Amino acid sequence: MPIFEHPDFDHHRQIVFGSDEASGLRAIIAIHDTHRGPALGGLRIYPYASEAEALTDVLRLSRGMTYKSALADLPLGGGKAVIIADPRTDKTPELLRAMGRLVDSLGGAYITAEDSGSSEADMRIIAETTHHVSGLGRDDGESGDPSPFTAWGVFCALKCAVRHGLGRRDLEGLRVAIQGVGHVGAHLARHLHAAGARLVLTDVNREAAIHLAEEFGAETTAPDAIFDAEVDVFAPCALGAALTPEVVERLQAKVVCGAANNQLASPEIAERLMARGILYTPDYVANAGGVIEIAWQRRDDYRREAAMTHIEGIGTTLDEIFARATREQRSPARVADDLARERFGRG
Repeated sequence: MPIFEHPDFDHHRQIVFGSDEASGLRAIIAIHDTHRGPALGGLRIYPYASEAEALTDVLRLSRGMTYKSALADLPLGGGKAVIIADPRTDKTPELLRAMGRLVDSLGGAYITAEDSGSSEADMRIIAETTHHVSGLGRDDGESGDPSPFTAWGVFCALKCAVRHGLGRRDLEGLRVAIQGVGHVGAHLARHLHAAGARLVLTDVNREAAIHLAEEFGAETTAPDAIFDAEVDVFAPCALGAALTPEVVERLQAKVVCGAANNQLASPEIAERLMARGILYTPDYVANAGGVIEIAWQRRDDYRREAAMTHIEGIGTTLDEIFARATREQRSPARVADDLARERFGRG
């Protein structure tokens, strides 16, 4: 399996393949950059179809974490870990402890946290074999789950994008399509409903979408039909690569802003969106709320209000990106990449 010639290899500092016969662990950790600090990034547990697919995912996700932390002005680099397994059937305490030992072998260069397929409870098991883990909650008993903070950051980003893309300062009556109503998508839906938005929901878990729709008086649609929904905003909140050339041509929305990582199937999709007059909100800017909260959890002077203020600063960062994109007639994705590289030393 080629690494250095891989299309998503971006001068990553370190890529580690780990296995443990007793527990069945098959994992990859990718450390993209550590100029600003140790590489922080979640642990994704997913039944990848192949090792090549897992490698592509971890390379892209770790790179995104570097850019995310840089634009969130955090003293952290970017990394990610994946376990090739079905979290519903293969996840065991032994597997998680083995993962903890793999993380620990890196001596603090990588700090793990929860992500798709892993939970706060899983992080507590991993913490039995490594100290290099975050998202464990605090001594006051409050949960360490970053999902609500990610959702709040996306909500702040969406308001900013609507202001720039639609010229609106309120969300009353705005139609928003949410693709994926897991932890983050459901929290985002609640914020949008409270702000007066009208929602169209979809999820591969049809029952979850229907349950949430009943709570909010929202519409539901099949997963593949969400791209054709007549809405103002499309919010991808499922797995990555949702925005393909075909999807871009089908989208009815004029703004894209969601929680998913790596929403663009390929970099040139940013220009396709721009050509269609669709304002794209760079995903790693919009979804930084969770990593901001985790970074604050690691501080001795943690204050909830300070963390929330930091998260709400996502809107200010996007103001700069959108204004610069308009001024330079470039995609916000390209502008965000340039700004991030300036901050972590590759500009």
